[in-house]
Amino acid sequence: MADNAEVELEVPYARMWPREVFYRRLPKPRAVVGSKKNPPARTQWLYKTIDMLAQSGVYVLYRDDVPYYVGQAGILRSRLAAHARVPQSRYFNHWNYFSAFVVDKKDLDRIETILIAGMPTANGRKPLKKEPFPKELTEMVNEIHHAKANPESVTKALSDKEEIDEDES
Repeated sequence: MADNAEVELEVPYARMWPREVFYRRLPKPRAVVGSKKNPPARTQWLYKTIDMLAQSGVYVLYRDDVPYYVGQAGILRSRLAAHARVPQSRYFNHWNYFSAFVVDKKDLDRIETILIAGMPTANGRKPLKKEPFPKELTEMVNEIHHAKANPESVTKALSDKEEIDEDES
């Protein structure tokens, strides 16, 4: 029988941190009177000061509280910042929270695979079998597009149909 004792893992992780971590600027330090050292001239970004994010690991991007994407990174900070700050990034518009787990580089593939298998995410979904359009549906769609592109022909066809209907009555 399995023991119900809780297992304590020594894996540093961030749980459901907001995406805004990658947009937060730290206040500039003020010069200390009498100090020979000057404060840094450039703005420091919060995410660049978090030691955990300088390590390799696996991460989960969430849309609200729903897992959206699972990924891995040699340096968490760089990969997550790219997802958060680069509009051309594939997942840029699709997430607002993340979790990150520090993982040894040799275990990245294994842990990522386990997470993908364990939760429904965009990268874990299998494509569905695509059914071909039936011939009748293809013809109907073509007629609709033709009618939208040529509204004058639809008006003429309707008036011709009305004349035929009147003749039959």
